[in-house]
Amino acid sequence: MALTGKARVAIWSVLAIVIALIAAALLYARAMRPQLDLATGYAARVGCACRYIGNRPLKDCRKDFEPGMEAIHLSENAAEKSVTASVPFLATRTARFDSLLGCQPETFKGKAYEIRRQADVR
Repeated sequence: MALTGKARVAIWSVLAIVIALIAAALLYARAMRPQLDLATGYAARVGCACRYIGNRPLKDCRKDFEPGMEAIHLSENAAEKSVTASVPFLATRTARFDSLLGCQPETFKGKAYEIRRQADVR
């Protein structure tokens, strides 16, 4: 069954839109990477403190998150007394409980980001 000219145009248009949406999502994820690294590190530390210092269940620790952190998932490794926070496929950070020092984030292994300041606008 051969496609008519209008059907071909419609298929190519839908395909172009899908490719554009995927490209936009990848660019957005790349731009958000520094914030995601920061947020997952914060969530891992908060989750670790909640779980091992506050002795609360891990599911209860989400109450301590700031607004906008809904995409972050927490998981626990009871043997190592650690909590890992992650945004699937984008960022992961872990904090470990130490009886002397409390919850300490693991050493950051990602890319060092440059912080740019805006010039004073007058």
